Amino acid sequence: MENPSAVPFRGILRDVRGRLPCYKQDWVQGLNAGIRILAPTTYIFFASALPVIAFGEQLNRATDGTLTAIQTLVSTAICGILHAIFGGQPLLIIGVAEPTVLMYTYMYNFAKGRDDLGHKLFLAWAGWACMWTALLLCLLAIFGAGSIINRFTRVAGELFGILIAVLFTKEAIKGLVDEFRIPENENPDVDQFKFPWRFANGLFGIVLSFGLLLTALKSRLARTWRYGTSWLRSFCADYGVPLMIVVWTAISYSAYDSVPAGIPRRLSSPNPWATGASSNWAVIKDMHKVPPLYILAALIPAIMISGLYFFDHSVAAQMAQQKEFNLRNPSAYHYDLLLLGIMVFICGLLGIPPSNGVLPQSPMHTKSLATLKRQEPEANVIDRMEEIEEDVDDAEILDEITTRSRGELKHRPVKFILIIEHLWKKSDLCFILVKNAKSFFWKLS
Repeated sequence: MENPSAVPFRGILRDVRGRLPCYKQDWVQGLNAGIRILAPTTYIFFASALPVIAFGEQLNRATDGTLTAIQTLVSTAICGILHAIFGGQPLLIIGVAEPTVLMYTYMYNFAKGRDDLGHKLFLAWAGWACMWTALLLCLLAIFGAGSIINRFTRVAGELFGILIAVLFTKEAIKGLVDEFRIPENENPDVDQFKFPWRFANGLFGIVLSFGLLLTALKSRLARTWRYGTSWLRSFCADYGVPLMIVVWTAISYSAYDSVPAGIPRRLSSPNPWATGASSNWAVIKDMHKVPPLYILAALIPAIMISGLYFFDHSVAAQMAQQKEFNLRNPSAYHYDLLLLGIMVFICGLLGIPPSNGVLPQSPMHTKSLATLKRQEPEANVIDRMEEIEEDVDDAEILDEITTRSRGELKHRPVKFILIIEHLWKKSDLCFILVKNAKSFFWKLS
């Protein structure tokens, strides 16, 4: 059967018609949420900013300082604002992802080994790759490729999420190991690069990393704690992650006066307003200097980037709209894919790495906004009814309940009355009251 979305622009127009009536509602409900929106906003801000900063540091090492955390943060900010205002799926979180870092690393290694490209024209050549990528993404959106995501099962999304988690873990382990090493192009005779201080720097990095990880995970489970007031537990669950980031950052400065400068090693953040720093933001003036052969060759990495972005962006949107979240508004895969192409185009002209929908931040965002209720599995309810049946004499009623009503709402009042009757049946007065209440709830069920 022919896919109706394959007709040019039909999928995009259908997404716009489906999401346009929800646009005003999204903003009104967000503004009316009041102070409640502060907790998920703070949580997802730190959950998005920290990986972007880490990827910026990774790009800084891989591109010899051509791209830094400044560029990754600016890309995330620009694309995030554009998607928040114009996007069709506002639950989707935008950021610089690991596939972008890997592709830019491969492209830089290719460019610096070519005399007619080199370090100077790397960003201009990457800009042409972004132009090709934007064109391919727009064509995929126009011809309805976004409908393919509906055929992806939950397993495919989870497998892709596992891939991203493995990449995150690999880079985290690599970063911890690098804390024990002397960075390239550094003087090994400086105090901070001598073996005792390098070893201390690595151990301190491990303590800070695992300390932040364990305390942040523990704070997310604060509502299950058996100590503290309910207000304190809710506060720790909502704001524990950003609070732990502040606490462990403060701990990293605890021995500031007792150790050499650079212990522990901190993020390199160049001044974006310094003299000469504007060259990265004006890469468009160098794009005409790229030889035509390399402009055409930029199509090769563009094909790989567009494929990664299509899958990563669409799967992140799908994972943010899982069935268990009980969302009512429709999806907009085609329209958001078109918007992604426009954002990649803008990032290429500015000389910054593009951003796309990211995992696991997108489903984390939806879950942080959701109101969840703990529900006992149906099988456990029936098992408990069978246990009560062994102790209570009124087995006929229990058999009727077990076979007649599998829903917890129907037999919960009767189950409660039977338990009270079983525990207090020695009291004649209580037994009479329970019997009357049981007959009343039985009629209601």
